[in-house]
Amino acid sequence: MSNTLAFVGTYTNEGSDGVYAFNYNSDTGELSPIGSAKLNNPSFVALHPSGKYLYAINEISELNGEKVGAISALAISDSGELTELNVQSVKGPGPCHLCIDATGKYALVANYGGGSVCVLPIGEDGSLQEASDFIQHHGSSVNERRQKEPHAHSINLDAQNRFAYVADLGMDKILVYELHHQTGKLSLAHSVAVSPGEGPRHFDIHPNGKYAYVINEIGNTVNAYNYDATTGALTEIQSINTLPKDFTETSHTADIHVSPDGKFAYGSNRGHDSIVIYAIADDGTLTLIGYEPTGGKNPRNFAIDPSGNFLLAANQNTHNIVTFRINKEDGTLHKTGAEADVSRPVCIKFLTK
Repeated sequence: MSNTLAFVGTYTNEGSDGVYAFNYNSDTGELSPIGSAKLNNPSFVALHPSGKYLYAINEISELNGEKVGAISALAISDSGELTELNVQSVKGPGPCHLCIDATGKYALVANYGGGSVCVLPIGEDGSLQEASDFIQHHGSSVNERRQKEPHAHSINLDAQNRFAYVADLGMDKILVYELHHQTGKLSLAHSVAVSPGEGPRHFDIHPNGKYAYVINEIGNTVNAYNYDATTGALTEIQSINTLPKDFTETSHTADIHVSPDGKFAYGSNRGHDSIVIYAIADDGTLTLIGYEPTGGKNPRNFAIDPSGNFLLAANQNTHNIVTFRINKEDGTLHKTGAEADVSRPVCIKFLTK
């Protein structure tokens, strides 16, 4: 039996059950199905630090007659099977991303549809309690079609478990909140503007704790920042394109991850249908290495496995997850031949038992 599990969140409008569980072969990058849990549009999932629970946002617009989305708690058995514990409102419509704090006491949710963030306490049995905080964003930016109102697109905690970074696509801002662990409340520490019309989407912090990166959905760029772990502040040092200069068709970025060794950064392009590969210099800046086709269409998200040896790309529109081996010397990606069929895959998370 594998000592690593993988969980995949999906959209359920084309036959998907919900969240899928797999045994993951860390030698080959292959996924072997275990089973699934029936949930409505559990696009993004996150794991409890104990490894006993999984949380999935339900990307819906209504719950019990209210115009809000939801978050589901599930227990993970030793064999990787999932059992639903409970469901709670996230107080705003259209949730799209979440994270669990390092103590396992709070789930933090970004609501894209409503442009808000929400904090929910987690009980000792892994179940979710009613929200301890809800913050409505206010603002807009220059793209009249996409940025008329706030759209919180991701929420990530730093390694200190202190600052939460919210990329708001509609406001063209990264909002930095401090999480108060005694009360489950957030307070705004910083607001960092990106160039108008860029549309920040996903965020990652370098493992050395000195740099951070945001990928911009509308502008097809990545911004690199100096990151101050003491104050949570970000100072932009670079912006770099995610697409080849001669590419003229429509494409939008989705996800970004720094490799565990801190040498490379990867981003997904939906339209160009590729992973863009960058080398990370000692000063945190990025240099383009190249592009790798994802073996499918609309790579919504991707994940690097715990060993840093493999990258798995979730191609939402072709219903497949493709495994690539990472060359740790130059960062390039190479298809292994391993591929899993999953309807409308969005998010992949690994759990090493």
